[in-house]
Amino acid sequence: MQETFGVILLALVDGQPRCLTLREMIDCYIAHQEDVIRRRTIHDLKKTKEHAHLLEGYRIAIDYIDEVIDIIRSSSSIADAKVNLSERFGLSEVQSTAIVQMQLGRLSGLERDKIEEDYSATMQKITELEDILADESRILQIVKEDLINIKNKFGDERRTEIAMITDELDIEDLIEEEDVVLTMTHKGYIKRLPVDTYKSQHRGGRGIAGMQTRDEDYVEYICSTSTHDNILFFTNRGIVYKLKGYQIPEAGRTAKGTAIVNLLPLETEEKVTAMIPIRNFDDFENLLFITKNGIVKKTRLMDYSKIRSVGLRAIGLDDDDTLIRVDLSDGDKDIMLVTHNGMAIRFKERDVRGVGRTARGVRGIKLRSGDYVVGGAVIDEASKCLVVTENGFGKKTEFSEYKLQGRAGMGIRTYKITEKTGYVSSMASVTDENDVLLITSDGIVIRMHADEINTIGRNTQGVRLMRMSDDVRVVSLALADRDDEEEAAAPENEPDTEVPEEDSETEPVSEDSSEEDDE
Repeated sequence: MQETFGVILLALVDGQPRCLTLREMIDCYIAHQEDVIRRRTIHDLKKTKEHAHLLEGYRIAIDYIDEVIDIIRSSSSIADAKVNLSERFGLSEVQSTAIVQMQLGRLSGLERDKIEEDYSATMQKITELEDILADESRILQIVKEDLINIKNKFGDERRTEIAMITDELDIEDLIEEEDVVLTMTHKGYIKRLPVDTYKSQHRGGRGIAGMQTRDEDYVEYICSTSTHDNILFFTNRGIVYKLKGYQIPEAGRTAKGTAIVNLLPLETEEKVTAMIPIRNFDDFENLLFITKNGIVKKTRLMDYSKIRSVGLRAIGLDDDDTLIRVDLSDGDKDIMLVTHNGMAIRFKERDVRGVGRTARGVRGIKLRSGDYVVGGAVIDEASKCLVVTENGFGKKTEFSEYKLQGRAGMGIRTYKITEKTGYVSSMASVTDENDVLLITSDGIVIRMHADEINTIGRNTQGVRLMRMSDDVRVVSLALADRDDEEEAAAPENEPDTEVPEEDSETEPVSEDSSEEDDE
């Protein structure tokens, strides 16, 4: 019952083509059936009157049977007999012809009774047909009876059941749950795809086209989720909106998608900057916010369980700040922040005290001039730190190589920036069970197994993960569950390029280096 189909209700009405509504189509059908019944009744009335006219001639012949026989016997021919009968009894040509052609057997008394009965029934039928033509309601009743006869003749048993239910029916119960990938471009076009759309390739390949984008547009956000999950959308204004996975329209791999402004009531200049899937809202979990200016905020997830259709204030932001990441956390992990210039800081989540839903948060890292945060993660020691640069280089590094520091310090070097690698574009926490999806500024997506990416030192150059054309850069990465169905490896993969680990650039954290925390 969730399927829809289009119907063009085009019909000829009084000789003119018209597009009708469903009610107009029904009205025209009923009017047509009335016309059919009226024409049929007129035809039957004509035939019945003709039959009554013959019976009237037979009745005259039987009443004057002896005289009729004498006229026929004395006539010189059949034609002469017909003329004589017509002149004597005032009969029509049809009646005189029928009398001349009568069989003698019909002159018996038994046949006379049958003629009288037939005549009486015929006159009653004439009266009935004339009454039908004179009464519109009787014509409509016949239309109704004809339709009921059609239903009784061709109808079958109902195949669905309409019943009273005690529980409220949820539209989600009618939608099949499946794993999907959601992608959204920099200019706000979003779509839903089956999770197996992007098959795994070996690193160093060219990738496959993930979306046809407009000029200067590129895929910016991508996540794996389910059609039944809640998707929270956080905007640059610090507002959060909520949709179900199935509410995001499905589209083909290379399709542009649907403009997010058609799904969310975004205001002018408001742009989605982060989206996170939520299966269930749990009072024991927190949402961890990371901003471009290095602000970190921790708030209970349950504070965001009731989101109105017009959105809800999620975080208070400075005028020049932007929300870049939102994570789920249990409140007892470590947090990693990575900057565009290759700096990183690791500190305890307990150092970030929980605040209210609309609060600003506290400083996570002290940034140099021109630097900004490109990524952050809640650290799981079973995972590794994946850092990817704008020119398609990247590496994994053990989180144990990042010493624990106090919040609001400048951090330590996490990537050796060179002209070949470019600046850091993104970071994520990965395991060998993950697949990594890299997205470029021209809309190309490549998927690879995380265990194919080398694990090397903290202050090193890394290896090439993706080949790119000139003026194209990696803008984002996303993680998905591992897919072991692989495509053929791309030819002529570039050899791994690794720079020996050098002394780490470290700026110690002291009481003086921390700035006053702002909430």
